[in-house]
Amino acid sequence: MFKSNFLKFATISLATVGLLAGCGSDSSSDASSEASSKKVTTVKIAYDQASKPMTYTDENGNPTGYDVEIMKEVDKLLPDYKFEYVGTTSDDLLIGVEQGKYQAGVKNAFFTKERKEKFIFPKEFLGLSSIGLVLKSSNKDLKSLSDFASKGYSLAPIAANNAQYTVIKEYNDKNPDNKVKLKAGDEFTVDVVQWVNEGRVDGGVMIEGAFQQQVTSDKGAYHNLKDQVVYNEFGVIKTWPLFNKNQQKLADAYDEAIKKLKQEKKPNELSKKFYGRDLFEVLNKAER
Repeated sequence: MFKSNFLKFATISLATVGLLAGCGSDSSSDASSEASSKKVTTVKIAYDQASKPMTYTDENGNPTGYDVEIMKEVDKLLPDYKFEYVGTTSDDLLIGVEQGKYQAGVKNAFFTKERKEKFIFPKEFLGLSSIGLVLKSSNKDLKSLSDFASKGYSLAPIAANNAQYTVIKEYNDKNPDNKVKLKAGDEFTVDVVQWVNEGRVDGGVMIEGAFQQQVTSDKGAYHNLKDQVVYNEFGVIKTWPLFNKNQQKLADAYDEAIKKLKQEKKPNELSKKFYGRDLFEVLNKAER
């Protein structure tokens, strides 16, 4: 009798343990299922694929450049989002983000009042860009817009919707007695290096990264002109990602992530990698 009762008790105990174990397994499975079913929103991030080293497609067909790599770091800190990068032209990026074809875009973009009307600018800027004058070597002593303007020199035309046009216009507004001869061009960009070298104009506005790729780099299209033309920086400007007007939540999430990355000095590292210098060291020179 004792043996029979003992066996019954043991059987019931094992069944109970099995039941409890089963309950624990179901709970763990439910938690795992809940985590795996958490919605991740895929957003399209457009990038100008021909603006090396800021944004471009590398030889393996991968999106890269300073702006793109920073956004990749942002994406790592946003588990609710997955960034899908779409290479395109500068014009299509602006139109596409405005119309919602893309949720955001990066193109070494400067802030302008006109763009503020069309896009969400986040609170935190993305990076910094050196902007300068491309000149013939004989004019290398012209170090500022003021120097250039005082000579009465001609400037390569800039499209009115190009943020570089706004930069020069802002200078002219502040210096009415010493204006740069600013002419609006029909095209978004012109071949500044060629225009200056051929003498069609006395100077042109350019981003340092672009000058390095075209002239300084051994593989640059105009590397043969490295002794004929110079780049003289006259300013450092903050650059921004552009968000569609309906993407305030995404822009807010970006702000939180980029603040953490700046604390970790990640933008400084990428600035050195893509620009050959830490532009954040001259952040105090950025006027806009």
